[in-house]
Amino acid sequence: MTTYQDAVAVEATMAEQAWGGTFARAMAAVAGCFARREARGAAAELITRLLLEVDTRNCWTLAEALGHTGPRRLQHLLSRTRFDHERAREEIARLVVGEFADQEAVLVADETGDAKSSTDCVGAGRQYSGALGGVGLCQVGVYLAAVTATARVVIDRALYLPADWVADDERRELAGVPSEIGFATKPQQALSMVTGALAAGTQARWFAGDEVYCGRELRCGVRSLGLGLGLGLGLGYAVGVAASHQVTDGTGRRWEARKVINKVRAEQWMRRPTGHGAKGTREYDGAWLDVRPDGHSNGASVLVARRHRYTGEVSYFRCFAPGDVALGTLVEVICRRRRIEETFQLGKGFTGLDQGQVTCWNSWMRWSLFSLTAAAVLALTPAATTAQPGPAGPPRLIPLTCPELVRLLRALVLPGAARDRDHILHRIAWRRRHQAIARACHQQRHQLHDQP
Repeated sequence: MTTYQDAVAVEATMAEQAWGGTFARAMAAVAGCFARREARGAAAELITRLLLEVDTRNCWTLAEALGHTGPRRLQHLLSRTRFDHERAREEIARLVVGEFADQEAVLVADETGDAKSSTDCVGAGRQYSGALGGVGLCQVGVYLAAVTATARVVIDRALYLPADWVADDERRELAGVPSEIGFATKPQQALSMVTGALAAGTQARWFAGDEVYCGRELRCGVRSLGLGLGLGLGLGYAVGVAASHQVTDGTGRRWEARKVINKVRAEQWMRRPTGHGAKGTREYDGAWLDVRPDGHSNGASVLVARRHRYTGEVSYFRCFAPGDVALGTLVEVICRRRRIEETFQLGKGFTGLDQGQVTCWNSWMRWSLFSLTAAAVLALTPAATTAQPGPAGPPRLIPLTCPELVRLLRALVLPGAARDRDHILHRIAWRRRHQAIARACHQQRHQLHDQP
């Protein structure tokens, strides 16, 4: 009889091979971006060591893991090595696009901040960051992720430079900020990245973002992108808006979102699944109303409201589709918007996205590139999304997740691995089986609760 541990052992072998093949393709894609072979080798070492289990990830700790006498080699790679990091980012994005060739992606923009102790760090200043929970001294990066039904990968990033930073020539020179880089708002940075992603061949019909990206300029730009790039239909969007956001109804009257939604009758609210979490399927009540579009006449422009089943809390989304659209489709796009937060958790938890301790422009661009490349390789490893193995009959193992894949790599593949294969496989099988049991029990409780 096949045991859970035997099934995990087979899956572990597949994961090792798949990860190695994906990593090799990623390094081959960026090979031409390095002027010297030694720099390319150092970059490959840095990317793999980012996955190691260390207290923090920076040039000092990674140099120690690599056996270097000091951090200078990695510091040189980040700041002064002849390396076209923008071209490398484009090559990694093309690799991701190729993996998603048979899937339609939603392009999701969001930002995250890294706490800093000095304004000498490029772009650092007192500004709002959700990661910090308020205003603090930090760097803020804007990221664009391609989110499909099975995977989510960050394909572009931009460092946000506050207006005072852009105007300070001395600080710009010390940090190595290129002269052609001027001030751009976060929505403008997001629109530029979406344009580049579509031009690179990303199969996307939707853009999603939170309240930061709900401005009229961005919405109008997104609507025109598909037509401008010869994609036939325009690009649709679903962006979060505040309860006080103003919309215009069919009569021309202006309403706040929280007030206009009162026009929805009780029977018009529809319960829709909004994704699958660790505790089972999440469901919200949804409703929508037609609103007057701003500056165009073609397509469907609606306001979607999503209400929590238990707390009654309502969130609002301004949506546009170039053709007819169903509420279920808009709910799916809105749900995918949340998955970019999972990419931030993966990048910060396993590949050191926020731990670089870098101060200049090149260093930030390259550290973020290496971190996101490591995260992309993890997300694109085919074994991480294959059907679960194991004996028949519920509850089975949960599918192999990126955190479990990292544990496998640390234990069996990466330098310094413990190599106690049987113990590692037993622990992974035990953990995933009990997670499956917990999920099944939670779903059963929900079903009983929903019964009349």
